[in-house]
Amino acid sequence: MKPAIQAFFDEQTFTVTYLVSDPVAQRGVIIDPVLDFDPKSARTATRSADRLLAAVKEAGLTVEWILETHAHADHLSAAPYLKTMTGAKVAIGEHIKDVQKAFAPIFDAKDVTGDGAQFDRLLKDGETLSVGGLDIEVMYTPGHTPACVSYRIADNVFVGDTLFMPDYGTARADFPGGDARALYRSIRHILSLPTETHLWMCHDYKTAGREDYAWHSTVGEERALNVHIHDGIGEEAFVAMRTARDKTLEMPVLILPSIQVNIRAGQMPPKDMNGEVYLRLPLNRL
Repeated sequence: MKPAIQAFFDEQTFTVTYLVSDPVAQRGVIIDPVLDFDPKSARTATRSADRLLAAVKEAGLTVEWILETHAHADHLSAAPYLKTMTGAKVAIGEHIKDVQKAFAPIFDAKDVTGDGAQFDRLLKDGETLSVGGLDIEVMYTPGHTPACVSYRIADNVFVGDTLFMPDYGTARADFPGGDARALYRSIRHILSLPTETHLWMCHDYKTAGREDYAWHSTVGEERALNVHIHDGIGEEAFVAMRTARDKTLEMPVLILPSIQVNIRAGQMPPKDMNGEVYLRLPLNRL
């Protein structure tokens, strides 16, 4: 079954969300949805998610799953809102438990015990979800974080933050639990698929000289052209490059609000004694 794929780009966070569906059965999934968040005012909004819902309604789809590739550090997830609006369940890779255990103490998140219970389903490597006539294979692709997964649907792979467009390269691996060596092996696993396999990125930041945002390439294009990991780049060279490059990078603007929300499957922290919800900014921890 060839899936219908619609991409929704959020320029504020440079994030691509996907609506993937079986157009015959009219059933689908949402991958990596964005909750709008203004860090200056700490106000949330659902503009990005509402664009998705409009497309779902127009196509007459039933959304069965909201799939996260990992606990994102650059945007808040709109999974709870979309779950309420569609009835879909929220799933993520089973190693989210490791991320929760690493970050819950930083935010004093006593409600996050590290068992992944905030999500409706924890997915194992090689597991398959069936949605209409689509089979969605879970590929464990750690490195950027220890919990990253990619989703293979027919000849398409939604790679999360493992790979970027060939002219931009690969994801950083310096967050807690990140591992440049694991990232190399995950990417080579993806690039071992047939050369015509379509790869769909979770982000694009453009490069100097490229005017348009882009988020689709192929295994063949990445193997030939990716500036960090094209064919001929060995593991040691990649690890050295990635490690040195990561030392020059600033933390993402939204990492502190994003992580504490996303380890809760997109839910906000519990209300404080005064009835208000607060996000924490731990000092000198990252």
